Amino acid sequence: MLELAITKKLKNFSIDTAFNVAEEIVVLFGPSGAGKTTILNCIAGLTNPDEGRITLNNRRLYLSKEKPIPVQKRNIGYLFQDYALFPHMTVKKNIDYGMKDKALVHKLISVIGIEHILDRYPQQISGGEKQRVALIRALATEPEALLLDEPFSSLDDKTREECQRELLRLHSIWKIPIIMVTHDYKEAEMLGNRILLIRQGKLEK
Repeated sequence: MLELAITKKLKNFSIDTAFNVAEEIVVLFGPSGAGKTTILNCIAGLTNPDEGRITLNNRRLYLSKEKPIPVQKRNIGYLFQDYALFPHMTVKKNIDYGMKDKALVHKLISVIGIEHILDRYPQQISGGEKQRVALIRALATEPEALLLDEPFSSLDDKTREECQRELLRLHSIWKIPIIMVTHDYKEAEMLGNRILLIRQGKLEK
């Protein structure tokens, strides 16, 4: 269970939001600049709220006036919009970075079907392939929660649908809290067990 109740002042408004995520996919949906990515960054530890608390499986990641748990100790997978693959590393080395269980990685590679590109570099593979590699890399750390920031926005329709199905299939196996940001309501309806509408940092009822 991922639980948060945070406030954070941004340039034009303040984030003031609270919600819980169990073993489900929760979609943060709303216009650009609503604070969705900032909420993900606070959960991941890339930035900190001004006040509040964030807990994951009863482990305190952030609490006002306490020293926050650093990024690398939060055990949270984060799939960025641009995938953030290391350009100087092969696909295999990208996936192995932070890997905890070699058998699990072999299984993920097989399930997602990227055996044929393991020796290639990121600039030699397609957008859909990069997305799959980034997803495996995020899961290879055996995270307790997964954050997805517009992960399918740059893909063509066919590849996007394939990757959406793979995410649902992996989540059915790996029942961890997933929080996903998207601007696509159709995608939100397809993937989300719940959709949270966010405008200017606040949840709309």
